[in-house]
Amino acid sequence: MKPFKFNLEKVLNLRKHSEDEAKIELGRAISVLSELENNIAALGRERARAAASQFSPENSAAMIQQYMFYILRLDNTKEQLLKEAAMAELKVEEAREAFLEAARERKVLDKLREKRQKEHRKEMLKQEAKAIDDAGRASAHKIHTARQTARRDV
Repeated sequence: MKPFKFNLEKVLNLRKHSEDEAKIELGRAISVLSELENNIAALGRERARAAASQFSPENSAAMIQQYMFYILRLDNTKEQLLKEAAMAELKVEEAREAFLEAARERKVLDKLREKRQKEHRKEMLKQEAKAIDDAGRASAHKIHTARQTARRDV
């Protein structure tokens, strides 16, 4: 029985590699977005802490003004991070689409490989059955011939 050989195995391996690369790229994009979201959350907590401390009774007018400028700087930084996060979300979506496309392309070849493998197995079973039938016929023919030869000798 000859072993199964898929003609497009190299293409399938290339598609698997492309899918793995797309998956890694998606992971990187998600990581960047997650880090930006964590930074935004940390800025929000820091802003809340600064706002709570701004009008503390022991603060002077200058100190209150410094808190105000600090809060404005935090707000500006948050706005910048929100813009970066929006861009990162777009990159995540692009990376997700690229990954899904690469996975689809690989799955098409996987299904084709499975189909051809089933066909190969069917063909091999058919050939094996034919060989067994031929061997059975040959054996029956030998027995029949031997019986006829034995009758003539008698």
